[in-house]
Amino acid sequence: MVNPSGSGVVPANGMKIAYETFGERGDRPLIMVMGLGASMLLWHPDLCAMLAGRGFFVIRYDNRDVGRSTHLTDAPPADLMGAMMRGDVSSASYSLDDMAEDGFGLLDALDLTAAHVVGASMGGMIAQVMAARHPERVLSLTSIMSTPAPALTNPTPAATAVLMQPPATTREAAITQMLEASRIIGSPGYPADEQWRTELAVQLWDEGPDPAGTSRQLMAIYASGDRTEAVRGIGIPTLVIHGDSDPLINVSAGRRTAELIAGSGLLIIPGMGHDLPRQVWPELVDAIVAVADRAG
Repeated sequence: MVNPSGSGVVPANGMKIAYETFGERGDRPLIMVMGLGASMLLWHPDLCAMLAGRGFFVIRYDNRDVGRSTHLTDAPPADLMGAMMRGDVSSASYSLDDMAEDGFGLLDALDLTAAHVVGASMGGMIAQVMAARHPERVLSLTSIMSTPAPALTNPTPAATAVLMQPPATTREAAITQMLEASRIIGSPGYPADEQWRTELAVQLWDEGPDPAGTSRQLMAIYASGDRTEAVRGIGIPTLVIHGDSDPLINVSAGRRTAELIAGSGLLIIPGMGHDLPRQVWPELVDAIVAVADRAG
């Protein structure tokens, strides 16, 4: 497994944002945004190294309320039931726009004017917001297993249950929970890398889980609502990637994203669920390189 070439924690948009880099500082900058409650560690270091090997300076980072970045522990509790049942998002501590500004703040801290942006799941939503709000700072957009609107996700009951399960209270339970979740929302067309998932679960447990932080992130999604018109306005080179077997965010959401963004590419990967199996990395990396090349 490849190790990062650099790391740090920097001030960004009023937060402290933790990051790691792969590759050479002078190469094309590429920032990778992870999903709901997910540490940057879910961007597999070998995948990051593959991208670095294709000429990118890869930056993965922890969103606010995750990992080693700032946790808003003094924020009021997120009323998720109020948001889901009554549409009341008044308990949101921040929005996807704020999280997008964290990414730009990280670029500022690294003295980077612009970057190629890759986002997965909620990270794809954040990446879409980045491209819509500040297209001059986003060289290309790759939106993976994401959506322009919460109403389009259409998760299966089993996938919904994974999201709503009580947090683990021991390291052993955290390992079991991650392996069971990956079997439900992962890719049925590819073998699961249970050894890495086990190692990852241990790393995440040691970092310190924050269920309240995950709830605040989920509230940010609800508070940001339907972003269809903003996504429709994206005019930079864009690639949309989705698995045809995604039980958490239905592939129709990926198709809709591509429909909204004029000139975007759409890559549907057979057998891929809501994860990124190693077997698809070569195709994934080739596609990201191609959309970055379109940006010049």
